[in-house]
Amino acid sequence: MSATPLNGKELAASLRASTAAEAARLTAAGSPPRLAVVVATADESSAWYVRSIAKAAAKAGIGCDVVDLGEHAAPDAIRAKLAELSADPGVHGVILQTPLPEGASLEELAGAIAFEKDVDGANPLSLGRLAAGLPAFAPATAEAVVRILEHHRVELTGRHVAVVGRSNVVGKPAAHLLLDKNATVTVCHSRTKDLAAVTSAADVVVAAVGRAGLIGAEHVRAGAVVVDVGTNPTEDGGLTGDVDAASVAERAGALTPVPGGVGPVTTALLLQHTVRAAARR
Repeated sequence: MSATPLNGKELAASLRASTAAEAARLTAAGSPPRLAVVVATADESSAWYVRSIAKAAAKAGIGCDVVDLGEHAAPDAIRAKLAELSADPGVHGVILQTPLPEGASLEELAGAIAFEKDVDGANPLSLGRLAAGLPAFAPATAEAVVRILEHHRVELTGRHVAVVGRSNVVGKPAAHLLLDKNATVTVCHSRTKDLAAVTSAADVVVAAVGRAGLIGAEHVRAGAVVVDVGTNPTEDGGLTGDVDAASVAERAGALTPVPGGVGPVTTALLLQHTVRAAARR
């Protein structure tokens, strides 16, 4: 068996096209959409991601301001900038990029992002509304997991999904989104006993831990669908996922590639969320 690749590029292209059309409509109406990305790190992988967002935004006709506060920015300075951007009527989406300086917490600072501009679902209010089934922007990476599965017509109703990872950025919100699709969800984490026994019983496995090669063939039953959310930098400057792709591809029925799977869809959704936020205003 060789797993069918669940590529995200086609879906991302479709999302970008519809987003660009809506951005053009808003710009023509005098309300050009604008995204602000607040950065307080010198991490190169983070810098690469921010550059990719800015590049994609430009292609879609969305303004993108990268606000670099420096890797030693104090939490109060970050919070003040987020509040300032939230109050700016010309800004429609605000993202706080991670990692953050020592002493700064995404969970604490994201509350300064106005709910209606929280296009990456980081504000605890957004996460709470998501858990309650109320309208909110979901974290783009978590939403990308579900959108890829739907795009490739992977049935979720009644299926057992094992989510490996419980972060507020991916694991927890992905679990809520999958529950909304009527899946039966098990959330695994570092304290889960016999991880392979749990994941190998699932129809779908979502790997979102940030540990290269954590999920091997022993974690996947024959024919299962595997979504690899991991983006771990390699020594040669590339990226590798949380899944040992070589071994898992011989056992799974379908597998998202890294890169080219969840990543492109995540960026496209951030821009779509920004345009939707602009349209609502």
